[in-house]
Amino acid sequence: MEPDRGDQPDGPTDRGLTGPAAQAAGALTAHRPMLLGLAYRLLGSLDDAEDVLQEAYLRWLAVDRDGVAEPRCYLSRVVTRLALDRLRARRRARETYVGPWLPEPVPTDPSPFGPLDTAELRESVSTALLHLLERLTPPERAVYVLHTAFALPYAEIGEILDRSTADCRQLHHRAAARIADGRRRFTAGPDEQRRLLDAFLAAARDGDLPRLTGLVAADATAWSDGGGRVRAARNPVHGADRVARFFAGIHARRPGVRATPATLNGGPAVVVSYPSGIRYTLAVAAADGRITDLYLVANPAKLGRVTG
Repeated sequence: MEPDRGDQPDGPTDRGLTGPAAQAAGALTAHRPMLLGLAYRLLGSLDDAEDVLQEAYLRWLAVDRDGVAEPRCYLSRVVTRLALDRLRARRRARETYVGPWLPEPVPTDPSPFGPLDTAELRESVSTALLHLLERLTPPERAVYVLHTAFALPYAEIGEILDRSTADCRQLHHRAAARIADGRRRFTAGPDEQRRLLDAFLAAARDGDLPRLTGLVAADATAWSDGGGRVRAARNPVHGADRVARFFAGIHARRPGVRATPATLNGGPAVVVSYPSGIRYTLAVAAADGRITDLYLVANPAKLGRVTG
């Protein structure tokens, strides 16, 4: 069974199924938003997350489900382990990726991961946090996501990962310490992010370098993910002056360029489209009234679900 890539939710449903197969599909469908959110937070790719859920479904079909007391726990364990296998394989393949790698932008209005009705849940799928999670080892990332985003106790995480409770607690402590400095760079809420993003794009269109420079922190960084498929900066752009010049260069006084507001990864973003057909998404992180990081995704392979 291939995942449905159309407008309907991806993955198995109980339509057309009977008996045990329908029951198995029904159990997975009931927990699908949570499981999809778990896989996406671990992988930063919705395509990969959907593939993981498809493989989890096949394993769920084959298992003796009468012996499974808690389908949600069992499926969470399978999805986590499958996602970690992909994460390890992807890290080896990342050596050949052209330029910076950024998470796949996902429209979240509505959210395919279930309600994102708290600041903590929105942050847990944000581009800024998912980018920071790339600093972690696969076990650190799994423990951090399971404990922080899903509030699972260390004992339950240990059962999922086949590790001791003490080991999981230490992994989370280490993970939190490794991303602490980065998290201080995105303390601004969505309203402030939107204000700064809109002001930044307006200044970029005008080619107003002083205004652009004043909107970003002195140590701001712009990350551009073209994946080698479209033209993009192959190295991060550091510093307020260089970031301002970079965006003025790709925006200033270019006719026909359209910027469409969007809600991606739980926060404000824009989809920028050129008359040539090239487009990209842009989201920002901010703190203390300044933009600290900009995340530009232009790789067409990551924009299939984004409209605008």
